[in-house]
Amino acid sequence: MALLSRLAPPGVTVLVLFLAFTSQWLFHYLEPGSIPKTDAYIFNALVACLLICYYRTCTTDPGRIPKDWHENAAKEDESLEDVSTPQRHRWCRKCEAFKPPRAHHCKTCRRCVMKMDHHCVWTANCVSHITLPHFIRFLSYAVAAMLYLEYFLYIRVAVLWRKRHLPSYLGPNVFQLAHIFVLVTSNSMVLFALILLLGRSIWSLALNMTTIESWEVERHHTVLRRARALGGFIYGPDGTKVRIVHQEFPWDIGIWKNFCKGMGSQNPLAWLWPFSASPSVASGLVFEHNEIDDPSKPWPPPDPDRMLRAANRGPLEGSGFTQAIDVESFLKRQEADRSRRHEDADGDYVIRRRPFHERMEHMARDRGPYQDDEAATTDEEEDDDDDRHDNDILGNSADDGGEEAWRNREGERLADFGVDEVVDFYDEDDLPLSELMRRRTKTKAP
Repeated sequence: MALLSRLAPPGVTVLVLFLAFTSQWLFHYLEPGSIPKTDAYIFNALVACLLICYYRTCTTDPGRIPKDWHENAAKEDESLEDVSTPQRHRWCRKCEAFKPPRAHHCKTCRRCVMKMDHHCVWTANCVSHITLPHFIRFLSYAVAAMLYLEYFLYIRVAVLWRKRHLPSYLGPNVFQLAHIFVLVTSNSMVLFALILLLGRSIWSLALNMTTIESWEVERHHTVLRRARALGGFIYGPDGTKVRIVHQEFPWDIGIWKNFCKGMGSQNPLAWLWPFSASPSVASGLVFEHNEIDDPSKPWPPPDPDRMLRAANRGPLEGSGFTQAIDVESFLKRQEADRSRRHEDADGDYVIRRRPFHERMEHMARDRGPYQDDEAATTDEEEDDDDDRHDNDILGNSADDGGEEAWRNREGERLADFGVDEVVDFYDEDDLPLSELMRRRTKTKAP
């Protein structure tokens, strides 16, 4: 993947130059001849805009989150009146800092990226709040130029088809036929893919929704369906019941405003200008809320399967508890956790949660609420049952990535967008102790 990222930008550039300029050279030898000057000027201008926008998409920094952004946001919240519950800010364990709304940790850039859409392999860069306008312009000019080229190719292929019964020496040679075949095939395939990508990008822009957020919306609907089947609740990793309620996507503020916010300007002409300025970093830290739901509600919505499990420390002998530690059971649990834990690139470990369907099977078999292995139990029968469950099921689920490997209807998971799943999936309650103490002190203050 790293090699592909390095080769992709020069490869895409070579492909564009091949389609744009070798085709015009070939047209000199095919009927009805070279393209008219006016069409040539327009076509080459589109190609130039395409290359400029592609260069800016590849080389523009996707944005670095200021270190003091959270302190400034906290001061603004404190200065506002009638703010009873401020918006929750998520904590990134890798960056060891709060990340703004809509930000995600990119496993390739190795940092949190504001309003991250996805990490694009073909641009070797993140499509983010900063680079999204350049990416949209690149796709638009690429589709326009390739449609123009497709029209030129169609005219010449139609002439060849009409004269297919003539002697071969009256037509193009084998090299020219092979050349136009490669041009038609490659241009048509790439054009089809880019039209789909541009359509999806414009649709997302109209909703002010990134591809990662569309995954989060679908995930939320899935959790809602699960909760309805269980009476409106889902069991958390420690066995507690978490109520799940429907929550609207908060950043959709109307089509016109969405386009203006996404493209970084209210001037439609600036949306197409290849040298338009990138959006500012400050505009990617705070976003306008549509206030359909309470603005204090977090996004993504609470998801019990995205909560870190509390450590099972167990009762200590002689500490006032009546139960003593079962050393053998503890070692069995430790070995089971070791078989399920996942090590990321930085050596951090996260114990994956079992997929929902496996937990439902476990619940149906036991006829009771499901609890993960780290829940506080020392009953010997439950230990044996957990061990059987580990041997029968968890060996396979570890290969699938557990609940964090959940896929949407298109078969996509967070990792497919370039997101560090270990960091971003389990970010609900992973706050440092100092921050928890600060919040508790602030809550107790009169």
